[in-house]
Amino acid sequence: MKNSITIKQLLAESSPVDRHMRQQWLLHCLNQPLGYLISHGDDTLSDKVLANYRAGLAQLAQDIPLAYIIGRQMFWRHEFLVNEHTLIPRPDSERLVETVLDVLNNPKNSLSKNHTNQPKQLLDLGTGSGCLAISLALELPDWHITAVDISTDALQVAQQNVTALQANNVTLRQGSWFVSFAAMPSPPQFEVIISNPPYIAADDTHLAQLHAEPLRALVAADNGLADIAHIIKHSREFLVAHGLLAFEHGYQQGGAVRKLLAEAGFDAIQTVRDYGDNERVTFGFA
Repeated sequence: MKNSITIKQLLAESSPVDRHMRQQWLLHCLNQPLGYLISHGDDTLSDKVLANYRAGLAQLAQDIPLAYIIGRQMFWRHEFLVNEHTLIPRPDSERLVETVLDVLNNPKNSLSKNHTNQPKQLLDLGTGSGCLAISLALELPDWHITAVDISTDALQVAQQNVTALQANNVTLRQGSWFVSFAAMPSPPQFEVIISNPPYIAADDTHLAQLHAEPLRALVAADNGLADIAHIIKHSREFLVAHGLLAFEHGYQQGGAVRKLLAEAGFDAIQTVRDYGDNERVTFGFA
């Protein structure tokens, strides 16, 4: 028997999944924009669309993120492929992209000024889906971006995004933080190093909301600061004089990150707030 349920009736059904999330998933199943649900509320759904919708709704009810079900997520100006091996790009991480671009556009520093024929170098540590590295690569086409991750599964996703978005100035490397450069005769020198490293403490209650995402990309020892401290400790070997080091970090970690940078001899240290007015990005100069 052919289905006769309408869009309006379907969205009126009781569900543990909030209405906005159900609307977003249904729009994906229909391949339609938001206004479609308003103007076509009395339209009946095909059996195929209804089956796809209910299958995805069951996953949403199990707290599988919508981005993993759809397989992609918008970030900055582009859509990125994601899966269970990568973190889901979040709007707050865009502040790291904005911060780097603001610093490079500041006429008071020389990081964006090229006095040689060689491209400027930027390093993204813990790249995951590649959203930070690729977003900056597309904004900085004259730069060369190196993106590192310990997870080969994450790097496969990042490579797909590099190819899809034609970010030809991005090179991917596998390894833990700076380890992939250890065998080189002389360490590469970067004008900018960025990272959105694991920064959540193992006992943080927020982890319960992130259970579907890879814990290795979320949790760090020493109350969430171990990886940030490690990067700061070793970064000066890989930064040019007055090079920029910038992190995304937890909303309560701004003071601790500023202290770590200051103790390591970084200058002009600043913290930028996210869209929720929380301290989110901290940077300094070598």
